[in-house]
Amino acid sequence: MVNGPPHFTESTVFQRESGKNCKVYTFSKDGTLFAWGNGEKVNIISVTNKRLLHSFDLPKTVCLEFSPKNTVLATWQPYTTSKDGTAGAPNLQLHDMKTGTCWKSFIQKKMQNWCPSWSEDEVICARNVNNEVHFFENNDFNTIANKLHLQKINDFVLSPGPQPYKVAVYVPGSKGAPSFVRLYQYPNFGGPHAALANKSFFKADKVTMLWNKKATAVLVIASTEVDKTGASYYGEQTLHYIATNGESAVVQLPKNGPIYDVVWNSSSTEFCAVYGFMPAKATIFNLKCDPVFDFGTGPRNAAYYSPHGHLLVLAGFGNLRGQMEVWDVKNYKLISKPVASDSTYFAWCADGEHILTATCAPRLRVNNGYKVWHYTGSVLHKYEVPSSAEMWQVSWQPFLEGIFPAKAVIYQAVPSEVPSEEPKVAAAYRPPALRNRPSTGSKLHEEEPPQNMKPQSGSDKPLSKTALKNQRRHEAKKAAKQEAKSDKSPDSAALPAPENTARNPAPQSISGDPEVDKKIKNLKKKLKAIEQLKEQAATGKQLEKNQLEKIQKEKALLQELEDLELGI
Repeated sequence: MVNGPPHFTESTVFQRESGKNCKVYTFSKDGTLFAWGNGEKVNIISVTNKRLLHSFDLPKTVCLEFSPKNTVLATWQPYTTSKDGTAGAPNLQLHDMKTGTCWKSFIQKKMQNWCPSWSEDEVICARNVNNEVHFFENNDFNTIANKLHLQKINDFVLSPGPQPYKVAVYVPGSKGAPSFVRLYQYPNFGGPHAALANKSFFKADKVTMLWNKKATAVLVIASTEVDKTGASYYGEQTLHYIATNGESAVVQLPKNGPIYDVVWNSSSTEFCAVYGFMPAKATIFNLKCDPVFDFGTGPRNAAYYSPHGHLLVLAGFGNLRGQMEVWDVKNYKLISKPVASDSTYFAWCADGEHILTATCAPRLRVNNGYKVWHYTGSVLHKYEVPSSAEMWQVSWQPFLEGIFPAKAVIYQAVPSEVPSEEPKVAAAYRPPALRNRPSTGSKLHEEEPPQNMKPQSGSDKPLSKTALKNQRRHEAKKAAKQEAKSDKSPDSAALPAPENTARNPAPQSISGDPEVDKKIKNLKKKLKAIEQLKEQAATGKQLEKNQLEKIQKEKALLQELEDLELGI
C-alpha cells in the first residue's frame, strides 16, 4: 500500500504481503476498511487505526466486496461438486463485520454477477436466483421480502441513491419475441401497469444497463454476438435511452460501427458515447438524445468522466497505443494528450485531479507496473514490477463524495520530478523505391475535427445527420458548377462542333440558375422520348393512347424550350 500524491512512499497502514498467492483485495466504499486474500486466509484491517479486525479461513477466495455501509463482507469461491455428483457446499458467503460470523451462505455457480446488490442505505439487497430477483430487507437473508418474477430474467441493476428504489431488469427474447428492459419501483412489481417504463428490441444477445446518478434514466447497450451483415467482427450494438417517466428512444449515432463505451456524467444531464469503425467518434448527448458536442475522430475506445464531472478522458487502450485526450467539458477545450502505452487499467482519483494507469496480469504478463498522472499530462510517479513478478490488481483508496471539493481547471502542465518519456512512434513502412523521395503525406483515414453541436443563436436545434449530408452535397454541387463556369473559356466556345453531334443543333447553355437548367434538361429528355416514339410509329408499331398524346405535346414542349433558352 502506497501513500498518494505528492509523497508516494510506502504506507505504514498495511504490512507488505509478499506471498505469490495474493491475487485479490478490495477497499470498502468509504475507504476505511481493507480486505485481502493471500491463498490461506481473508484478512480485514481498519485503514484508520491499522488494526486487524477479522480473519477468515477461505483459501480459495477469488472475489471480495463490502456492502455500502461496511456491514457485510461478501466472499466468493469457485463452485465445486463432489466426485459422486452430489451438490457442492455453498460458495458465496456473507460475513457480519461487527462479530465476524457468517450470516448466510448461498450457492452461486457463476462468477458473473456473483455479488448481491445493495441499495446505498442497505435497506434492500437483491440477488438473481433461477431467473427471479429475490429482495431481502435490512440484511435479513433468512427471509425473502419480495420477488420480481418475469420469464427468464437474465440480468438486473439496482438504481443508485436514496429511496424510492428502482430496478432495471433485462429479459432476452425467445421464439420470435423481442428482448426487453423494464424499469420498476420497489416494491411495486405486480399488475400489467406496474412497470415505470418498457423498451423492447430484437437485436440483443446481451445488454449492459447503466443508471445515471440521480436514478432518472437508464442507458442500455444491446449487443449481438454476430453481425449478420458481416460489417463488424465485434457483432452489432445499439444504444437505447429509457427514462423512469416512461420516455424511451434509440440514440442515433452518426457513424456506423461498434459501440466501445458509454458513460454518464455525474450531473446526470448528459452522457458520452465512443463508437464507430476506427478512427472512432466520441459524442456528448443530452437527455433528449441530441448531440451536444462531437469530439471528432481518433484512436479511442474508452471514456472516463472525472468524479466531479468537469473533465473527460477519451482513451485508446487494449489493442490501441494508449493515447489519452483530457478535455475540459465545460468549455470543450483540450487540456493534454498524454500516452500511456500498454495500459490495461485506468481510474480517476477521488480528488478529480490525478489519474492512475496500469499494466496488469493476466491481460499482459510483461512490463507490468503503474503510473500516476496529473490530468495536465505530467507523470508524477512511476513503478515498474521486476521482470520475474506480475502485478494483478491496482486501485485508488475510495472516499465518500464531498471529501474533495472541485477545483478550477488548469491548462499548464504541473511540474514533475519524473523524467518525461517520449513514446517511440514507429515510422510508416515505405517501399525501397520510395525511400529516397519526399513523403506525399497521404493518410489512411480522413480525420474529423471536433464540432460544437449546440444550437447557435437564431437556430432552433442542430442539423440532423441527413440535413448535414444534404447541406454538404448542395455545397459540393454549387462549388462544382462554379468551377465548371470558370473553366469555360472563349477559346473552347469558338471550337467547331464535332460531326457526330446530336440531332438537335442547339448548343447546351448554362444559365447560372440551377432551376432553369433543370427545366431545360427535363424538356430535352421529354423531346428525346418523343423522337423515339416517332421512330417506333414509322416502323409500323402500334402506339398506346398515352404515347400518342405525348407526340401531340411536341410543339408545346419545343416552344417552351425555345422560350427558356432565349431567356438565358
